[in-house]
Formats: sequence, structure tokens, C-alpha cells
Amino acid sequence: MGLAVTQSSPILIVGGGLAGLFCALKLAPRRVAVLTPGSIDEGAASFWAQGGVAAAVLDTDSPERHAEDTLKAGAGIVDTEVALGMAREARARIEDLLSYGVPFDRADGKFTPSREAAHSERRIVRVKGDTAGRAIMETLVAAVRATPSIELLEGFSAQELLTHDGRVIGLRACGRDGLLRDFFSPTTVLATGGIGHLYRVTTNPNEARGIGLAMAARAGALVADAEFVQFHPTAIDIGVDPAPLATESLRGEGAIIVDRSGHRFMAEIDPAAELAPRDIVARGVFASIAAGGGAFLDARATVGAEFPTRFPTVYASCMAGGVDPVTAPIPIAPAAHYHMGGVATDARGRTSLAGLWAAGEVASTGVHGANRLASNSLLEAVVFAARIANDIGEQNVEATPAPAPSSDAADAPEQSLVDELRDVMARDVGVIRDAIGLTRAARAILRIEAETPHAQLRNMALTALLVTSAALARRESRGAHFRSDFPQAEDALAHRSYMTMAQARAIAEEALK
Repeated sequence: MGLAVTQSSPILIVGGGLAGLFCALKLAPRRVAVLTPGSIDEGAASFWAQGGVAAAVLDTDSPERHAEDTLKAGAGIVDTEVALGMAREARARIEDLLSYGVPFDRADGKFTPSREAAHSERRIVRVKGDTAGRAIMETLVAAVRATPSIELLEGFSAQELLTHDGRVIGLRACGRDGLLRDFFSPTTVLATGGIGHLYRVTTNPNEARGIGLAMAARAGALVADAEFVQFHPTAIDIGVDPAPLATESLRGEGAIIVDRSGHRFMAEIDPAAELAPRDIVARGVFASIAAGGGAFLDARATVGAEFPTRFPTVYASCMAGGVDPVTAPIPIAPAAHYHMGGVATDARGRTSLAGLWAAGEVASTGVHGANRLASNSLLEAVVFAARIANDIGEQNVEATPAPAPSSDAADAPEQSLVDELRDVMARDVGVIRDAIGLTRAARAILRIEAETPHAQLRNMALTALLVTSAALARRESRGAHFRSDFPQAEDALAHRSYMTMAQARAIAEEALK
């Protein structure tokens, strides 16, 4: 493949999920280009979000209580000021979404929020029970397509950030025609999503491969909290990739988790049982499956015949897999769901590199800590997308120098190596970790990276290495990061982690000695 023509834009947003589209709309009428690997009508993980947006909208609730719950779920390393600021902006961002036409569930003009795990109040603003993500995204997609200042660059897979004198000046991407193109911009916003597809079982779409995180790290950006990967405890285990999700709202409405014999084992693990933080529930489900007891979500008594109308997305997924949740428990398994880590940003969404901002799952803002609170992901995406738009609006956008064109790129990566990488991550860098497995993973990841010339797989391998090295370095268990060889949390380690690509490689190489 050769290098095709280049083009420039004053503002370039990489990613067509909630964070990217919301930021583009907030920047209007400033001219913006949004670059995505596929159509913005499909593919983004935001489409799949079932719960909703967390916000203190009831008179009995407050942003302070929301922030307090966020801190508790984050297991001691949440940035308190950033979390409180996000909670205080939540209502305004909900109103923004309403203004775009999102049909949130309301009665007599008032929100009717639900409750999810580790929330002390009902504060999950939903759409028709479990369709919030799709409803929000369909609304924003329509708004974006109707906004003349937003140019859509669909069908371009990002490969690397372009830099000049330590500043990000754009992006190199591969089009559907196999040609590389350079997109120059003095202002680049990464909104490329998470890392779920680095794992064999995940709830994330195929595009969530950690490419944005790797690109930023290669360019020299600081990475934060990479070891913290949240595994959703109730992915529907019917052999589908990605695994469909049984929303946490089901447990909020009273569904229980049982083993094959009908025993409700979570009640013995945590006082909150099924409503314990996700990491605790995920380990409980993982242990039951590993012991041969299996794991099932039973909503027959609490939802029953109302399943098709109250939770249509989950119902459809179950029925497609041959399970009728009205009459039978749903088989479940933990699945890679959300990455609390990412490109480190400040409260305005700025990364450590000039000219680069990050929002959504690719970013690590400090609000999630070691374990994200349910439905804070969509909230963080819109809050920080709005902050970035405001911050960029205050910048003087100037032309940037163009670097020399690069050499040709390769075709799609070898599927066998992709499969091996996903298996390695699931086995050794998953729900339960230890030094032996993490070291084995580091060796395999470095070999895979060295064996492939393909940019996408090399980026996947680098993000996998960042997660693995950060997990090796954190010799304790905290939140979603559980080390069986260091099962307790250590007070001395109650802080966020930061590393560069070079530091991640050094940690891995030291472990292999």
C-alpha cells in the first residue's frame, strides 16, 4: 500500500462514539473532521450501553452523594475533585442530551431513574429500560449528520499519531482502499474507545482494540492506571463474540445469581450480594464457573413475564441464544467490559502531549479509580467531551508543519496472532492474576509484537503490554486488579499509576530476566 494524498482540518476528532460525536456537536459551528474506522451509524461501544447515564436528578439525591459512591467504588484511588466536578456537571449534560432529542424515560415531565450496583440512590437515567446507549447514539448521529460544520471521514483505521517538535500535528490512517493518508491538524482529540477485544471474552465491539492508547503511548504520552480492567460479571454466556450483556439494572430490580443447583452464592461473598461492586461479583462468578458450578442470572421472580417489554435488548439476545429468560435462568460469565486506565489527562481533557486531548474510554481522567461505578462511563464521556470542546474553543488554531511521508503499510494482521494475543490476555491478565501468569503474558506479547509488521497488531500488542506491565508493577489487589499472590490492598499503594511506553517495556524486560 502506498501513501495517498494528505488533507488538513483545524480540529480532528478520532472516533465516532459518544465522546467523539458529543465533542463535535459541542464545537459547532467550528469546523471539525470526525475520523472513524466504519460508519458512525454502527460499531461504537456506546451503542451497546444498556444501563444509562448516572446523574443526581432526584430531590433525594445530590452530586455530593454521587461523588461519594464513585469514590467508594474506585477503591481508594479516585481523584476526588475530578469526580465531584463530574457529578456536579451531570445534570447539565443530561439537559444537553435532551436538547438533542434523546428520549429519556420520564413520567409527568420528571426523570424516572433506576438503581444499579454500588449506587446509594436511583440515579441511572435510562431509555426504555435497557436501550439508552442506542437511543443516545442514534440521536447524536442524526444531529451530527445534520450539522454542516462537521465533516465525516468514515472508513479510516487510525495507525499512528504524527508529531513535530514534541507536538501532535495529526494522524496517519489507512482507508478502505488500502492507502495510507495523513490528516494534519493542530488540534487532535482521541476518542477511540477501549481495549475489550484484547480479551477472548468481551462485551465490546470489534473496534475496541486499544489502538488509540497505543498510538498515544508511541508518541510519548503518559498512560495512567492501565492495570485496571473491569470485567462485567453478567455477560450472557451463549458463545457469541462479542458477548451480549445482561444489564446491571436486572440486579438492581432484584435478579439473583445462582449456580447450577440454584444456590445463591453471592450472598456468602459480600453483604451486598448481587449489588456488590463489579469486581467482587465478577470474581464470585468466575470462581463458581471454575469450580464447575456454573453461574446463572435468575430474573424469573422479579421480572418474569415483563422481560420482553422491560428489558427488550437482553430478552432478544437471550432468545437468539436459545434461552427464554421468562422461564429459565440466564447463563453468565465475566467478560472484559471497560478499561479504567488510558491516556492520562487533566481535568480539561488535555494529555501530556501538546496538541492532543482524549475523552471517553481511551482516556484516564481519575474519576473511575480502580473500579468504575456503573453508568459513570457515558457520563464521563459527555462531561469531558464538553470540557474539551470548551478548552479547544479557547485555543488559537494555527497551521502546523507537515512531516515527511512514511513508507508503505501492510495488509490486515494475521488472525492467528490476534487470536493468540486474546487468549494470552484472557488466561494471564484477566479476572485473577499472578506474577507467573503475568510474566508468561509479557513474554508472549513481546514475541507477537516482534513477529508482526502490521501496525494494528503492533498497536494491540503494545496496549496489552501496558496493561500487563502495570499489573506486574502493582503488587497488591485493588478494585478490578486482583493478584492471587498479593491478595490484600496495601495502604502504601493507594495511588494512581503512571507510566510511559519505555517504562512499560523496562518492567516487562526486568520480569523476564
